[in-house]
Amino acid sequence: MATLKMTIDQTNRISKINKEIYGHFAEHLGRCIYGGIYVGEDSPIPNIKGFRKDVVEALKAIKVPVVRWPGGCFADTYHWRDGIGPKETRRKIVNVNWGGVTEDNSFGTHEFLDFCELIGCEAYVSLNVGSGTVQEASEWVEYMTSSNESPMTELRKKNGREEPWKVKYVGIGNENWGCGGNMTAEYYSSLYKQFHSFVRGAEQQIACGPNGNDCNWTETLMKNIHPGQMRGLSLHNYTIPTNQWHRKGDSVNFDEKEYYDTLAHTWHMERILKDQKGIMQRYDDRKFIGLIVDEWGIWTDVIEGTNPGFLYQQNSMRDAILASINLNLFNENSDRVKMANIAQMINVLQSVLLTEGEKMVKTPTYHVFDMYKEHMEATLVYSNCENVELMPQPEHRFPPRDTEHLPAVSQSVSVDGEGKMHITISNASLDQDFDIDCVIPRAEFKSASARILTAKFNAINTFDDPDAVSPKAYDGIKLDGEKLAIRLPACSVISIELC
Repeated sequence: MATLKMTIDQTNRISKINKEIYGHFAEHLGRCIYGGIYVGEDSPIPNIKGFRKDVVEALKAIKVPVVRWPGGCFADTYHWRDGIGPKETRRKIVNVNWGGVTEDNSFGTHEFLDFCELIGCEAYVSLNVGSGTVQEASEWVEYMTSSNESPMTELRKKNGREEPWKVKYVGIGNENWGCGGNMTAEYYSSLYKQFHSFVRGAEQQIACGPNGNDCNWTETLMKNIHPGQMRGLSLHNYTIPTNQWHRKGDSVNFDEKEYYDTLAHTWHMERILKDQKGIMQRYDDRKFIGLIVDEWGIWTDVIEGTNPGFLYQQNSMRDAILASINLNLFNENSDRVKMANIAQMINVLQSVLLTEGEKMVKTPTYHVFDMYKEHMEATLVYSNCENVELMPQPEHRFPPRDTEHLPAVSQSVSVDGEGKMHITISNASLDQDFDIDCVIPRAEFKSASARILTAKFNAINTFDDPDAVSPKAYDGIKLDGEKLAIRLPACSVISIELC
């Protein structure tokens, strides 16, 4: 068994880890909203004003900090007035982006913002720039946030909400380089500034950033839009197991080769963050503009027999390792990364929850969020761990990337306001355990506790066996003054608390 040396310098405090890095994304897509979050007050499924009680309790348990809504591509065909007023009179539309199904708009502005209040999170609303107007966007934000006497506040009160909601974040468009209008960066920059001029009421406005590592898009926006005009620049990047959009790979029936290929692809996020931060630093060295990774996660082929437009996939131990890698990277780059939103919350892509009728299951990814939640609002401190490269052989990669690599170990460390240290660490290797010999100079912690998530790499939780992959207390650590010994099993995620 290999021994890896790790150092933690608790005096080298780097940046605050915003709680919003642990954010989520809920789109009108498949069964994310309907059947996932919302079942209606008349449903036999236990609910609170139409919101699934089991889902509400599960999301509150992981302290969901922010939810992005209504999309996604759906946002740029969404007209908010369709989703207000009595449900029986709301306009029905066709969801042209996701399955061509009828959207009855029974879940609209009031329902979303009431849901955010119910689970105790911030609201992040994506405005329609692709097919909407400046006036429409301006009036929507006024409707949600204004306490002044105006037609929009009167309309809100007429629909049953006297006091305004707090909407902390608004996104000016979504994927405007693609489904949001197929715009050029130059055109979108000008359009963004027009919307920015008239949309008021939200604390922070977020611009549509690049698709993956599109440096030209970021360069153009940073050059054309002043830091005072945007507080965030979004970024979307998905891990595709095969790196081929026409056949993405299976969420259940994959082998060890595809497991390693997938995690090598997800480590590309490290290069993306480095390159994007470099561009942003040239124009905003004070870090006024945050990098907002508001769509990330694994995207596989749908489960056989389900609607291809609903993007329903399973969630395995592989996805737990993938989530661990990404969250550690976001923590490590929290000087610039201020929010991240996994795609998506329920029943879509890398969801944290799956539902079927009255049943609900917590996925392995859910458990990673639960194990990592203590990083929220804590301070990142310096850590470094020796590593082992698990690079797939060249013939296993298609197409090959010069920058692609696969370290076995991923980690991040923070200290909270009470002085507790939280260490999250994962091992992507399927056949190597590691002994981590960790030194924390000048440490005076008296106790250590840990939890571990480990299982076969393709193990999943099902409605018949919901706890097949679940965290357990772990005694494979030993604290002795400034030294911490960690036994890190293969294919595992560990969270450690030192007090």
